[in-house]
Amino acid sequence: MATKKEASVEKKNKVHTLDATNTGEVKIADEVFCSIAAIAAGEVEGVSAMTGNISEKFMNTVGLRSGAGSGVRVDVAGNMVRIDIALVIKYGHNVMETSRKVQDKVKNSIETMTGLNVTDVNIRITGVNNELRSDK
Repeated sequence: MATKKEASVEKKNKVHTLDATNTGEVKIADEVFCSIAAIAAGEVEGVSAMTGNISEKFMNTVGLRSGAGSGVRVDVAGNMVRIDIALVIKYGHNVMETSRKVQDKVKNSIETMTGLNVTDVNIRITGVNNELRSDK
């Protein structure tokens, strides 16, 4: 049985049980979903960065690295996952096309890695990176 301190940490980190058998349980924390989504989004051409949000502030508060999940919020209900991502787009890239690619990449990555169903991947464009590339 979990102690009060363990239970409060688990609640704060929002850990979700994916599978429970007689062998044991498989649990996954919200930060894992955020990391998967951030990595997948960052692999899409045209994405410059994710912008910070509540999960980043929370992760900094509990001493976790904030880079991987910055700009990503997750909501897990049963076997359904909803993701909200705040992005900065590179100048010159089509916003709609890049957003669709991010949605597809994030959805596929989370479903493949966790076995859960992604119902929504909501994209919020928060800026445009207008730095010129220096190809020398």
